[in-house]
Amino acid sequence: MSLSVVIITKNEEANLGRTLDSVSWADERIVVDSGSTDRTLEIARAQGAKVFEEAWKGYAGQKNSAIGKASGDWILSLDADEEVSPELAECVRKAISSNQGPNGYFISRRNFFLGRWIRHGGFYPDRKLRLFRRGTGQFIERDVHETMRVEGTTAVLNGDLIHHAYPTLSGYIDTMNRYSSLGAQVALKNGRTSRSFFAFLVNVYYRPAFNLTWNYLFRGGFLDGREGFLLHLYHNVYVSWKYAKAWEASRDLTSGWR
Repeated sequence: MSLSVVIITKNEEANLGRTLDSVSWADERIVVDSGSTDRTLEIARAQGAKVFEEAWKGYAGQKNSAIGKASGDWILSLDADEEVSPELAECVRKAISSNQGPNGYFISRRNFFLGRWIRHGGFYPDRKLRLFRRGTGQFIERDVHETMRVEGTTAVLNGDLIHHAYPTLSGYIDTMNRYSSLGAQVALKNGRTSRSFFAFLVNVYYRPAFNLTWNYLFRGGFLDGREGFLLHLYHNVYVSWKYAKAWEASRDLTSGWR
């Protein structure tokens, strides 16, 4: 059984070489790029990946385009800042060696934040459906995070993806700001716009405060030190920003609070 690895990129020169190195044993590596202006394409070609340049179609559309170019019996979809651990590589090879078994596999991720593996507070094992038989899986578009859907049975694969998510605090805050704007659009679409002052307080203050308390204290996020505190703090600031932006976009400026 053959394996294709598919990756979408834009300005990923800091990550792509490491990601491609970790799957150098795959039968095929495909990179679909959407307008990189750094060395991303140079690195991909130097590593022997098949490179395609396409206009941005959204996360799900771009990833499905990469899946459609794969010729392997199995497909492993990776983000450009993810790395396949040696243990996971061995488990993938074993999983695809037979035509029997499930059509897809969930894989655990080790999320690194400011260089530290975040083990607690709900950030591990952080399983994602990423390995699947060709023709059985595709990504479903969502406004904030796309999701993989596979026809047939699935299982959990041993071994971890190493996710070099946020090496700098400024990068994390920028990402949370961007995600909160996307999340606000979802809230608007679903009518969750804090029309009353009470709902506004719940969504902008009490909801993120409760989530922070639950994940940081009761789920052990404090065990991940300063990095864990900053991760949980700004993740919940994102929740506050999301609902505040939804309210801002929906309010009637001539009538005050809604």
